[in-house]
Amino acid sequence: MKPRITVITLGVDDLNRSLAFYRDGLGLPTQGIIGTEFEFGAVAFFDLQPGLKLAIWPCDSISRDAGIGKFRHSPTEITIGHNVATTQEVDAVMAQAGRAGAKIVKPAQATFWGGYAGYFQDPDDHLWEIVE
Repeated sequence: MKPRITVITLGVDDLNRSLAFYRDGLGLPTQGIIGTEFEFGAVAFFDLQPGLKLAIWPCDSISRDAGIGKFRHSPTEITIGHNVATTQEVDAVMAQAGRAGAKIVKPAQATFWGGYAGYFQDPDDHLWEIVE
């Protein structure tokens, strides 16, 4: 397999709440919710960097599309890393996430490996690491 990941999709419980968090709270660019004309089709995409998008799609829709039931898992099963250039940027992103309604689970601090990082959870408990 050649790694060509172009979309990271997060399952969400409330599409409008998650849209507001990522668009209004974190400032990620998006065209908003699309696909509402299709049953189980409503989704929102965010541009992260050239060739990579973040999608938020209701868990019920993912379950139906994949043909599997919904399960509740631990937020620690996957993290999304957002790398920035300075400790000040880490602090700024963490503060922005907190203002947007994120749960700060580990405030930004020096790491054991010599970096600087913090963790927050989005409204659906997805775990983000902000790291310099």
